[in-house]
Amino acid sequence: MPNRKLIPDVITGQDLVCMAPGTPVRDAVRMMAEKRIGAILVMENGSLKGIFTERDVTVRVVAAGLDAERTALEEVMTAAPDTLPPDAKAIEALSLMEERRYRHLPVVAADGTVKGIVSIRDLFAVVRLSLEEEIKTREEFMFGSGYSAGVA
Repeated sequence: MPNRKLIPDVITGQDLVCMAPGTPVRDAVRMMAEKRIGAILVMENGSLKGIFTERDVTVRVVAAGLDAERTALEEVMTAAPDTLPPDAKAIEALSLMEERRYRHLPVVAADGTVKGIVSIRDLFAVVRLSLEEEIKTREEFMFGSGYSAGVA
């Protein structure tokens, strides 16, 4: 995992879901349910304005007693979210997400172009793969290159 970059090693070919700041929360939540995703990028004129996540729905809408039909994303999104560049290492994303306690992080190029969203689930998959590779390497070292204990 130490040298894996966010793009292309962690996320590739995402179909980004973006909505305008004035979009009603209900529309965003329906889209999240339909696409089975945990976050939507809030964009205006090609620029990232914020991110709206499952946690925002829970804390900023439902728990606050707001009407999802009448509340716009810009009222409850995380404005100007932290981002990382595409060449950032997976461990950087994991550290930032742990430190700041969030599960989704936009990946943005130096020119401001949004390239993707990395999720804690994406990073978990990378960590798991790295651990499996490490186990296989150690087993081969200890038992010879033909050894495999069923690690995929």
